[in-house]
Amino acid sequence: MSSVETKSSARWGVLALTALAPIAWGSGYYVTETFLPPDRPLFGATVRALPFGLLLLAFRPRLPQGIWWWRTLVLGTLNIGAFFVLIFIAAYRLPGGTAATLTATAPIAVMLVAWGLIGERPRAASLAGAAVGAAGVALLVLRADFAVDPIGVAASLGAVAMSSLGFVLVKRWQPPVDLLTFTAWQLVAGGLVLLPIALVVEGAPPALSPSAIGGFLYLGVAGTLVAYVVWFHGLRRLPAGAVSLVGLLNPVAGTVIGVALAGESFGGSQALGLLMVLAGILAGQRRSPRDGDPDLARLQPRVGVDHPEPVHA
Repeated sequence: MSSVETKSSARWGVLALTALAPIAWGSGYYVTETFLPPDRPLFGATVRALPFGLLLLAFRPRLPQGIWWWRTLVLGTLNIGAFFVLIFIAAYRLPGGTAATLTATAPIAVMLVAWGLIGERPRAASLAGAAVGAAGVALLVLRADFAVDPIGVAASLGAVAMSSLGFVLVKRWQPPVDLLTFTAWQLVAGGLVLLPIALVVEGAPPALSPSAIGGFLYLGVAGTLVAYVVWFHGLRRLPAGAVSLVGLLNPVAGTVIGVALAGESFGGSQALGLLMVLAGILAGQRRSPRDGDPDLARLQPRVGVDHPEPVHA
């Protein structure tokens, strides 16, 4: 196998691993609606972040040093704390399809932020793929209850802006620790930001049934620990635009699981939307020989999390 083929295989392998994150996040919609206490999204977000971040940190007992205290707080707030709060506001102010459609603008936002912060110029194919994918998400999830609430729209777009900046900073800043410890820091910081907000807005934690405990375990392990580790793994090895496009699998996974397990309707427009999302993701990954890809030269065919890994801006 030639060097180019090896690098291409490694790239697609990292993309496939990264895709586990949005698929896990998409499955979280069904788990949340079916098993978790109703009307307690901030409590649920706190439980997903803080306990599992502390658990991961117990296996990686190393605290931030120097500038990494404030960097961890910034990343935890952007990627976890503020993001979950804004998503919570958007979910309450907008129909689910409207919020998901606005959130589907995230790949374009990530590409623009990456261009400004780390000089990663977006390619025309990636921008076109993001536009097609966002249109596909609209067909997939947008319903007749489409509504525009200024506060909800601002919250949804704010969540996109926060996470886009946080994801690009993950590429820009080089942590002195391995990926698991780096993820644990962010989860703990984000959970600590969420905790007082959840207590003030929602009050004391509710009693949990066995099914709710099982739901939280699934969301904490699959939808948080595994999802964020593989997502940050992809961000640190591939262009931000390529990874952000994979994030469009989130509503696809949510829709497929809803149809399969909850009996939700699925018609021609949803099928077209699903195909457009997949086409947009694949089209955005295409590269011509003239593009080059400095990140591919550093790709390894294996995934390691036991040693510090260099971050290349």
